[in-house]
Amino acid sequence: MEDFYVDNYLIKGDRYYTKEHEWVLVKNGLAQVGITDYAQKQLGDIVYVDLPEVDKEVDAGDTLANLESVKNVAPVYAPVTGTVVKVNEDLKDEPGLVNDDPYDAGWIAIVEMKDPTEIEDLMTAEDYAEYLKEIVEEEKEEEIEMREEEEIIDDVMERLEDVEGELGYEEEK
Repeated sequence: MEDFYVDNYLIKGDRYYTKEHEWVLVKNGLAQVGITDYAQKQLGDIVYVDLPEVDKEVDAGDTLANLESVKNVAPVYAPVTGTVVKVNEDLKDEPGLVNDDPYDAGWIAIVEMKDPTEIEDLMTAEDYAEYLKEIVEEEKEEEIEMREEEEIIDDVMERLEDVEGELGYEEEK
């Protein structure tokens, strides 16, 4: 599954998403939950994470955790119904992991799903990318492109070659 970029916001292709900008990575009936790149950039520097208790029962839509940033406090909603089986203890000492690596090291909790079919109510990466594109276009008041990660890498390599040529670093043929 391809990753996407909408403007400068990464969307991982292997996850499901909510309209509140949470992501879910499903493995063996477990839902790892975190916030999206867009959400963490909107919040700013996260200084504290109020993690849920292990064994807490949550319904989809309940507040799972709270993130405190230099700007405000924002809830993280449970995308699925189930029981919290693990929390990211690293966030107690390093809440900035949510900013630095929202899709991997900055995950918040793992929920054992009560009903795995709830995933069908969430957005795929492509659907979320389209949703986010609309939000960003409205914020910027201009159209933006949705791009796959591979396209961005190709563009960067092309620009690098152009800069090298302008600086006289072109390889001799």
